[in-house]
Amino acid sequence: MTKPGKTDARLSPRVAARQADARRRILEAARVVVAEHGFAAAQVAVVASVADVATGSIYRHFPSKASLFSEMLRVVCERELEVVRAIAGEGGRSAGERIGDAVATFVDRALRGDGLAYAVIVEPMDPEVDQVRLEARAGLAEAFAGLIEEGVESGEFAAQDARVRGAAIVGAFLEGVVTPLAERETQPPDREAISGEIARFCQAGVAHPHPGGNR
Repeated sequence: MTKPGKTDARLSPRVAARQADARRRILEAARVVVAEHGFAAAQVAVVASVADVATGSIYRHFPSKASLFSEMLRVVCERELEVVRAIAGEGGRSAGERIGDAVATFVDRALRGDGLAYAVIVEPMDPEVDQVRLEARAGLAEAFAGLIEEGVESGEFAAQDARVRGAAIVGAFLEGVVTPLAERETQPPDREAISGEIARFCQAGVAHPHPGGNR
């Protein structure tokens, strides 16, 4: 018997394609529902309606509500992590520049993400869903730690604990977008100003001068 969320290898290519398309539509519908209503109010029946599938069909792909929303969150977080990693991997630029650009880009995308970003960053979740959020934050922290290590090795930064400061950068920019997202309905955020301010703060946290000299 095929487990929920898995594709049976014995299916014909046409049936397998239909199942893959249904799974994609369900995940996209879950993203839309969370963006509009948040995690707490998101219901499987509403997701089914948006995806134009039967509620029972969702449980053929995902064994529980938590597994559905954790997979949706994983897809969203992986997309954002790929963006940060792409900026981190750009050649010919200083580590500090890439840290600033990665932070500013993440913040700008979060502010444009509106209700979905607020739900992902702020709202309480089921333990299974929250575990995905914790893993995503760890991935972001690792990306920034790698940049800090590059900066230390090249002499751009003074010696410092890259893992601790990488995690601190993630905590700073996630916390920095909470208030603008919470106030978005009454006060639309100035994305450029907010992303620039948070990026400069994060850069300053790792680019302090070497002892005994100015840079």
